[in-house]
Amino acid sequence: MGLLSRFTRNVTPQKKASDDALLVHGMMLMCGADGMFDQEEVDTVQAYFSQLPEFEGKHFPEVYDAAVKILRRYPSLPESVKALGELSTQALKNKAYLLAADIAMSSGDVDESEDKMLEAMQRVLEVPDDLAQKMLEVLSIKYVKS
Repeated sequence: MGLLSRFTRNVTPQKKASDDALLVHGMMLMCGADGMFDQEEVDTVQAYFSQLPEFEGKHFPEVYDAAVKILRRYPSLPESVKALGELSTQALKNKAYLLAADIAMSSGDVDESEDKMLEAMQRVLEVPDDLAQKMLEVLSIKYVKS
């Protein structure tokens, strides 16, 4: 945290993040759950971005930069999960959870850091256990190796 932000954080209101940036932030959280975020993971987020109707007509670099700004407001990646609570509707919160779970499972093996991140996201996003379970069941069918 810089000198200026230490003096102004209690007086300058933070601009509320857009739903677009928050959805990208959620995907970034899962990609970086292991503490690393490389170009391959940025490419993964961009691939999801290009397929979702929420992002139609939007430019990835702009939304990605806004998502990075969200991350920088927090001292750590796990702390930045709290920002997802700012999503404007429960439907978007559910979608953020689904996208994160999809990204975690797409690698073929969900590790402990991804599992913890997904649990934290479920809490912050207030996704009911039964809905989260259904999402995970469907995704496990999607990614099962036959």
